[in-house]
This record gives sequence, structure tokens and C-alpha cells, in this order.
Amino acid sequence: MKTLQFRQAIAEAMTEEMRRDETIYLMGEEVAEYNGAYKASKGMLDEFGPERVIDTPISELGFSGIGVGSAMNGNRPIIEFMTFNFALVGIDQIINNAAKIRQMSGGQFNCPIVFRGPTASAGQLAATHSQAFESWYANCPGLKVVVPSNPNDAKGLLKSAIRDDDPVIFMESEQMYGDKGEVPEGEYTIPLGVADIRREGTDVTIVSFGKIIKEADKAADELAKENISCEIIDLRTVKPMDSEAIFKSVKKTNRLVILEEAWPFGNVATEITYQVQSNIFDYLDAPIIKINTADTPAPYSPVLLEEWIPNHEDVIKAVKKVLYK
Repeated sequence: MKTLQFRQAIAEAMTEEMRRDETIYLMGEEVAEYNGAYKASKGMLDEFGPERVIDTPISELGFSGIGVGSAMNGNRPIIEFMTFNFALVGIDQIINNAAKIRQMSGGQFNCPIVFRGPTASAGQLAATHSQAFESWYANCPGLKVVVPSNPNDAKGLLKSAIRDDDPVIFMESEQMYGDKGEVPEGEYTIPLGVADIRREGTDVTIVSFGKIIKEADKAADELAKENISCEIIDLRTVKPMDSEAIFKSVKKTNRLVILEEAWPFGNVATEITYQVQSNIFDYLDAPIIKINTADTPAPYSPVLLEEWIPNHEDVIKAVKKVLYK
């Protein structure tokens, strides 16, 4: 095993796949000369040249469309958004072309493309740069949505995403790029649609994904001091969702808390809640609790931001509530 930063794991995944398959290329703002806005493509221009690591103008709609057309014609583009907030400019290409082309063409075209970049809050970036888009894209048939929480998963999942024959939304975080973790030395992939039992427990199931799952880890450590055993499931892939992993855990613990860094209406936690109550309702010994951000645009003020975003204390309160403590 070796230790890599999250950004290095992303770079390794792309580099290894581009060495393996010459149809793969990276395109986006500042990915080449600047080594990526968050240095997630460092050194790739030197190795692959400007024909495969391509700097673009600030035109998400334009380079998203180029990527989709290129994927339909035999290439495997990786399209980097500096942030998924900017993907709103190119969302027509993602939703109306990438996601639908296989169905609309009667299977004559597929679209093996990865759209990747950071999602959700990254501190004091205010309302227009702090939105979580997982549930937006998961709502669209034809898209797979991946949200890794650590370097090992980031590398293995990204390699699988690049090899997938359908469009994949791959979501990261500015606040995770410097996170370090162990990564295997050799070749490996992690299949899409398979959750990870991050921590085994017996009293309550906590489901989360992405960077906010670290708050679940903190809560579980604190609750363990009170002899409360938490099982933490890292979804890793929001769509397709590994519902069976959640069901299996809840059948054991009989209680469920869902932690998600997103607005409370119509999010991933809402779908999990529906699936659990409709499939294994009789195993629940308490109502499901979902923890989300406040139902407002993200504030800029650090004091307000701290109140807006969930933390481990919110998780502790929720766990104790479902345990009637």
C-alpha cells in the first residue's frame, strides 16, 4: 500500500487509464497548463500532450457538447468542471444528450463519458458555489452518479467510471483534495453500485457518502464511548444505489439515520427513506431520521455556515433520538 492525497489518486486513475486506452482524453478549464484548478491533473500535460489534455475556454456548454459528440464517435472523454455549480451551464448537454442518446438512438449510439469535479460546500464560497448536485443528476435515467469519500475509493471508482459504456457523473470536493489515504500499489478497480461497510455496528445504521461522512465517523467515535455501536455505510455510488446493503444493515440494527450534505427536499436521503420503509418497514424500531443542510442557499458568513451545514453533533442527537435515549 502507498499513501496518496485524494487529488493524486484522481490523477493516477486518469493517467493509468489514458496509458491503457488512447481514446481517453481529459478536457476542461485549466486542466493542462495549470495542472488542474485543484492540481488533480498534475503532470498529465507533460506525459500526454495538448491533444489529450486539453485546456478550454470558460464555456461549459461548449466543451460538454464536444465531449458528448466525441464519445458518440468512439472516444472516452473525461470532462472536468471546476465545480459542478458551473455544470449548470452545460446541463442541457448532460441531461438531454449524454443521458438520453442510447435510448433515443435505439441503441445505435452509446456515450462513454465521465463528467467530474467538486460538488457541495467548500467553506466560504457562498450561495452560487456551494450546491450539492447528486440528487439532481441521479433523478435522470441514463446517468450513473458516483461520490467517493477517500483516495482509495476515488481511484478505484474513477477507473471503473472511465471504463463504463454509459455517462457517469463523478463528484468530488475541494475540501477533500488534500485528504490522505492508503491506496494499493497495483492495478485495481471498484465496481459501481456497491456500497462499503465503513464501520460495523449493532445499534444503529448511519448511511452517508462524500466528504460529509467524516462527520458520521466523528459521531460514531463519540457514541462508542457511551457503548452505542454505529454501523456506517458509505454509499460510494448514489445511482445505481446499493439498496440491499442498506436493507441488510437495517435488518440488523433496526434503526436508520441518513446524513447528506444537501437541501432537505427531494434528496438522496428521501429516496433511501422511501426504499427502506416500503421494503423492510417491519424491521424498523424507530422512525428514520435524515440530516441535511438548512433549507436556504448557503451563507457566506462562517458563523451562519456552521449552522447551515450538518456536523457530528447533529448525528449524535439523531442517533440518540432513534435509540430513545
